[in-house]
Amino acid sequence: MSRSRLLSVLTLSLALTAPLSAADWPQFLGPNRDNTSTEKVAPWKGTLKAAWKVPVGPSHSSPVVVDGVVYAFYQPTGKDADALAAFDAKTGKPLWEKSYDREEFNPPFGAGPRGTPAISGGKVYTLGGTGILACWDAKTGQVDWKVDTLKDFKAPNLTFGISGSPLVSGGKVFVNVGGKGAGLVAFEAATGKVAWKATDDAASYSSPIAIEAGGAKQIVFLTAAGLVAVDPDSGKVFWRQPFRDVLQESATTPLFTDGLVIGSSVTLGSVALKVAEKEGKPAVAEAWRSKQLNCYFSTPVRAGKDSLFMLNGKLSINPSITLRCVEEATGKVRWEKANVGKYHAAIIRTADDQLLMLDDTGVLTLFAADPTAYKELARSKVCGATWAHPALASGMVFVRDEKDLIGIALP
Repeated sequence: MSRSRLLSVLTLSLALTAPLSAADWPQFLGPNRDNTSTEKVAPWKGTLKAAWKVPVGPSHSSPVVVDGVVYAFYQPTGKDADALAAFDAKTGKPLWEKSYDREEFNPPFGAGPRGTPAISGGKVYTLGGTGILACWDAKTGQVDWKVDTLKDFKAPNLTFGISGSPLVSGGKVFVNVGGKGAGLVAFEAATGKVAWKATDDAASYSSPIAIEAGGAKQIVFLTAAGLVAVDPDSGKVFWRQPFRDVLQESATTPLFTDGLVIGSSVTLGSVALKVAEKEGKPAVAEAWRSKQLNCYFSTPVRAGKDSLFMLNGKLSINPSITLRCVEEATGKVRWEKANVGKYHAAIIRTADDQLLMLDDTGVLTLFAADPTAYKELARSKVCGATWAHPALASGMVFVRDEKDLIGIALP
């Protein structure tokens, strides 16, 4: 092969396998949907200041960031509608705002959407609290297509509203719809047409992930019935693990790390499943289970050599959450720090293997991924009460509380 031909092949190979830009946080839980970032965060001194702040409507949806633009998904104040707006990530300058009308819906804890947008190929995909899946143009906000998933598949809404975030992978959009024969549905990303539908699984509040293990690509869901993995091209079920939450409130996103799929819920605690190939297809075997490691809706993150960092809820009249460092291979608790929030906190692992945590009172904390003890590096109040996961991109952290979307410059 000639030198020029070799260079062309190498260039094409790099282009096809290159990761998302370090400046991007394009979906729920980051580029890989596992709470990890390519950004480094240095400890700060004093109080972090907002670079900008803009008012937005009610929502528990998290901000996403692509190509220097941050997007927010919310309910316009006083309207039965879902709105998507774009802002300049450095300045907060509004770029556009678009919306569509929907049915009135007033669930507990706010009527705004819960699901976080996913951005892929210049399009923004959203799933609203009433089950409307929509595709928007990222530059203009024009709605390319829209599907009323609950109406089309005769599926019931959930007590707190549809809360899962859509997963975009391989030209498809994956959603846990919860209809009979349409528990799991894949839509063509370009058109919104149904690619396949499978199972009778009722919906949960969780979001799916894409993994490759056991000799195959898989889409893993935590439904109301439990963990289930399917073929992304056909919807064929590879494996199942019963994991039915007593309160029907499974809301954490499954985590895949070192060959383990980890699922968590409010009443059952956590389970770790080892994925392997068996008889030519993926299969799982239980590695460990712990009822102590119960999560409201905070997804665990892996950091350090072999540690999971989890936020476990306490079911009582006075709810609280405990931060725990857990041995990944066994589920054994190494250390814990109680009362780091009421219902929720979100953790991001940085590129230098530190952990950035935003709790539901609006306090941002940087701490070490140390398996021996909790070691706080920096701490600052950055926003009001929030259940939305932060986004970390281009030296800034983006948060939203009950009133505002906020951009905070990190040192």
